[in-house]
Amino acid sequence: MLKFNVIAAVCQNFGIGLNGDLPWSLKSEYEYFTRTTTHIYDTAKQNVVIMGRLTYISIHEDQRPLAERLNVVLSTAMTSAELPENVLLFPNLETAMQRLEQEDLRKKVGTVWIVGGSGVYKEAMSSPRCHRLYITRIKKEYKCDTFFPKIPMDFIEIHPGPESPRGLQEENGIQYEFKILEKL
Repeated sequence: MLKFNVIAAVCQNFGIGLNGDLPWSLKSEYEYFTRTTTHIYDTAKQNVVIMGRLTYISIHEDQRPLAERLNVVLSTAMTSAELPENVLLFPNLETAMQRLEQEDLRKKVGTVWIVGGSGVYKEAMSSPRCHRLYITRIKKEYKCDTFFPKIPMDFIEIHPGPESPRGLQEENGIQYEFKILEKL
């Protein structure tokens, strides 16, 4: 069974967005997201980023689809004609994962990352396919209209690998910390 990881930045009140954008601007956190979701162990493969329709639309037009990754959008409201040819569209997470497991794609798929939004995160964390949560905990509260779901009790914090910065980070007076949780 192909597994996936979740990656998100959340503020103290578990907010993840406001009006279709991030409520904060942390260049080094965005660089961590990009580095983490593009890093591959096998150069014959490519990582996958799976997101909901609103998350896809929230990405600045000149930056979508996300480079160096296979982009997958989950939506029942969009059609493939509304997306670039190299972006895959599925009605839900499990259908997308089943397609990625098929032989023609499986041999090309590296790590699968769930990158938002709130509903996709909730579905992902309840799936037996969910392996790890990569959470950037921003030590400040922001006004948000979109929130990260409650993390189920079967996730425990593990020590980050050498690729994750350790300890408290700070940028523009905003403190944050990278955490990794693994499903038991």
